[in-house]
Amino acid sequence: MQMACARGSSKAGGLPIFALLFGSVAAAASTGSARSLSPTNIFAPASTPTHSIFRLSLFVLAVTAAIFAVVFSLLVYVVVKFGQKADDDREPPQVYGSNQVELAWTVIPILVVVALFMATVRVIGDTEKFVEPSTAIDVLAIGHQFWWEYRYPRLGVVTANELHVPVSDPAQPTPTFITLLSADTDHSFWVPRLAGKTDLIPNHPNRMWTDPHETGLFLGQCAQYCGVQHAKMLLRVYVQPRAEFDQWVESQRQTAMVERVASEGRRIFESTACINCHTVRGTAANGRFGPDLTHLMGRDTIAAGAAANTDANLRLWIRTPDAIKPGSLMPAMQLSEHELDAVTGYLETLR
Repeated sequence: MQMACARGSSKAGGLPIFALLFGSVAAAASTGSARSLSPTNIFAPASTPTHSIFRLSLFVLAVTAAIFAVVFSLLVYVVVKFGQKADDDREPPQVYGSNQVELAWTVIPILVVVALFMATVRVIGDTEKFVEPSTAIDVLAIGHQFWWEYRYPRLGVVTANELHVPVSDPAQPTPTFITLLSADTDHSFWVPRLAGKTDLIPNHPNRMWTDPHETGLFLGQCAQYCGVQHAKMLLRVYVQPRAEFDQWVESQRQTAMVERVASEGRRIFESTACINCHTVRGTAANGRFGPDLTHLMGRDTIAAGAAANTDANLRLWIRTPDAIKPGSLMPAMQLSEHELDAVTGYLETLR
């Protein structure tokens, strides 16, 4: 009776796991439902590179699911067929080695690994050999602790933390090629729905590309531990229609337009160490250690996506950066309440 219970629990415990695995594969194949789960879902590809990665992922899942099914089925068969009976105390026959079995469990895994390796190499090769067309957008992405700097050399635009790219129409492809650099330590650029993960390594430029097929906001993350605030080094990619992207580029080329009412805040800003780290084009501020603030209020977030760009958050970020991002390299400037209000008001004019 005890043996029968054990067998029953073995089947009951294993079958739900088996069903769960195949349920996961089915869910992965359903791109439409996957989109609603997470904005960083790898099973909702939105570009050519991620479609290739998606197909490879399904192939790997299918192979591993088949392996699981075979091994699990054999395990259940052996337990049921050869399990010790309650009234049988005989020692089972002892088998010492089998050339056929050993050959099988050596050759089959090798063939499986070779198949997975070849499939992966093909996807990597197809992605790497893509030739940059003349219509491509060039972006230089520089990873800092703990924020992103974006430069568009051909367009004369410099911004931070929020990357803007045009949607790529299959009839007129407009891929975006991103050169990846690091200003300090290792980082990793990963927007799961747009491209595979690529590392940023000091003194070793890397390159990647994407051709988004749909507009919208795509989220990502620095995927390489780079310090205490690694988890809040977020990525936001805005994919826009070409006309909207061109308007954004034109606005970003403009110098800062400072209202007269914010002149006191500008004076305080330019008389502190802020200008040693930040740039505001058209003013005396030309620092390179921190984000370009020329069009700060044109961004939805501050602190590399860690907080919404609101009056309260901006004021808190200036007063006590550690309150939003503990371990941030931005120092608290010890401003008085009046000075803090003036500087916040000035920065809010930078649109």
